[in-house]
Amino acid sequence: MCTAVTVQSLQGDLVFGRTMDFSHDIQPHCYMVPRNYTWINKLNGHVIRNSYRFLGIGQALDGLLAFFDGVNEHGFAVAALYFAGYARYKAPQPGSTAMPIASFDFIHYILGNCTTVEDLAVRLKNIDIIGMTDPVTRIVAPLHWIAMDRTGACVVLEYTERGGELHHNFIGVLANSPDFGWHMTNLNNYTEATPHQIPQALWGSVRLTPFGQAGGTVPLPGGYTSPERFIRTAYLKTHIPAPPDGESAVIAGFHILKSVSIPKGAVVTSRNTDDYTKYTAMINTRKGEYYFQTYDNPQIYKARLQKLDTAQPVDLGQLDQPVFFEEL
Repeated sequence: MCTAVTVQSLQGDLVFGRTMDFSHDIQPHCYMVPRNYTWINKLNGHVIRNSYRFLGIGQALDGLLAFFDGVNEHGFAVAALYFAGYARYKAPQPGSTAMPIASFDFIHYILGNCTTVEDLAVRLKNIDIIGMTDPVTRIVAPLHWIAMDRTGACVVLEYTERGGELHHNFIGVLANSPDFGWHMTNLNNYTEATPHQIPQALWGSVRLTPFGQAGGTVPLPGGYTSPERFIRTAYLKTHIPAPPDGESAVIAGFHILKSVSIPKGAVVTSRNTDDYTKYTAMINTRKGEYYFQTYDNPQIYKARLQKLDTAQPVDLGQLDQPVFFEEL
């Protein structure tokens, strides 16, 4: 379970954000990865060299450094979200000239090698994304991806029984299953939602009066399923005032995602584990700045993509930090 959103300021700042909702135990860290960093393709043992540096949130486990989301020096940003019940990866094709990329390595690969959404579309013609068991879930995690660049172009990449599909995402929102096309069609069920107060109504001789403000939001769903989170996020994203600048856009993004953040105990899996919002992150793609807060610490921290003198990734530390309550 996760939700992603994009926000644009009046000054042209493009902000890309997501909630990381998960029922497995993860210990995410923030990493800076330099240009020309080389890493091993788990599927064929070949060396992959990154052309671009990037900043990402991920986890190192069992010799694997995998990323959940990130942004590179060209302002190309991407996040992976769960796509249970729908994801269908390609099987390895003997004799194929396409480069095989494990699903959990896909974000690493494109952040290190793509500059724009258009660049991503071209590269997809020459790679095969292959499902591979990851060390966190111990399964082939079903994923789909949302990506955005500095032009504001946004896409969703999904592999289903229909094959690979790259969708233009004009609403700038993504959640989990069903597929993106279904979510966009489902928006049509909520055309009556409005930020304005609904008028009084007469049912026969009985006058009906709204209870205070917000009567126009009654049609909005209130649960934590993927369709409900998609609708609430799309509604808020398209109805808030346009933020004046980049910092305002980041704050607006956090406010939007508060509506779909899941507290512990609200959603419990069949494994009797809590599925809740581990962290929320917002990225200013123009400035290469990462803002994040965790479940146990609502303080917003910031990291900035910088040039590195090292050839290896730099671990900026775990996201979870001790809470500090400033006393007035």
